[in-house]
Amino acid sequence: MIEHDIVTHLARFAGALRDREIPVGLADEIDGTRALTLVDVLDRAEVRHALCTALKIQRRHQEQFDELFDRWWVTRSHRTDDRHPRMPSGRSGLARLQDAFWVQQGTVESEGAVGEGDLPGYSPEVLLRRKPFDAYTAPDLLAMERVLARLASKFATRWSRRLVPSRGRGMMDLRRSFRRLLGTGGELVSVARRARAVDQPRLVLLCDTSGSMDTHTRFLLAFVLALKKVARYAEVFAFNTSLTRLTPWLSAGKIGRTIDRLASGVPDWSGGTKIGESLAEFVSKYHNQLVDGRTVVVILSDGLDRGEPGRLVRPMRVIHRRARRVIWLNPLLGDPRYEPTARGMAAALPYVDHFAPAHNLESLERVISLLRT
Repeated sequence: MIEHDIVTHLARFAGALRDREIPVGLADEIDGTRALTLVDVLDRAEVRHALCTALKIQRRHQEQFDELFDRWWVTRSHRTDDRHPRMPSGRSGLARLQDAFWVQQGTVESEGAVGEGDLPGYSPEVLLRRKPFDAYTAPDLLAMERVLARLASKFATRWSRRLVPSRGRGMMDLRRSFRRLLGTGGELVSVARRARAVDQPRLVLLCDTSGSMDTHTRFLLAFVLALKKVARYAEVFAFNTSLTRLTPWLSAGKIGRTIDRLASGVPDWSGGTKIGESLAEFVSKYHNQLVDGRTVVVILSDGLDRGEPGRLVRPMRVIHRRARRVIWLNPLLGDPRYEPTARGMAAALPYVDHFAPAHNLESLERVISLLRT
């Protein structure tokens, strides 16, 4: 596809910039793709300026950027004797850019380029992050594991406002430093320091494994398991017509194998769902010991409940009252036409702090940001 070629070429261009030690991140690449749809793609200066701005090129790197731009974004008139081709009306901005510039795969041989037909490191990831889970294939799950490991690590590096004793760098701790003087006869041998602690909320993750969630369950559980690997305090549950505590079943092995083992062991997997009864069971058995003011409760469900919606209200109210935050992730919310009119979902919403989509990797990345606040 033309758009795929453009994304691929832009990712390779970004890779060439990184090879020159010019900092360009994945988010910058996405911004670059969007920027190219907003400018006159027949105006070479506009394309250069759009990429320079979107990729956040610093002034000290401008000369290197210009050099690489001239090598990677060559107009067809520079490569052939033809004038600019006529642009068919109604074509997308990226398609017109494809016509205006020589951006086919393998046309540039410079740093950051790869063999013809190969994709660069970031290009397939951009596509994977935006691809809906219900369109995933088995190889996509393997690639997803690698991306999730990196996303989940962001959760593990949230800095707290609390200051704790540090053996390395940090702020001077005058009180502890003076206290040390008492043991050294008034001689200041070493300075005590404090640094910000790495803070993690406690997590309770409840994942709907009913039939209506079948196309999303595997990928959402992959997200849950990736979080479990890096979270210091995390409890994982599955629910459908009943509740199952998964934490003792989880291991450090491959996510795909773990999910296969869960699918064969969890009762009524891909069956019916009774969200109210399942959450009521959680409240009666686990709530007091697992949920407190530091706990973030994450519920992953489409909210399609076969039980009585009124039974969902009480456990949601209890959980919301005690937890630090309640986040409900609904894969159906990725469709702009979706409205939470199902009785179960409507009953739960008053007790949800954040109602967010969970239909692709990009949406799960935003959830990581919610967990870190």
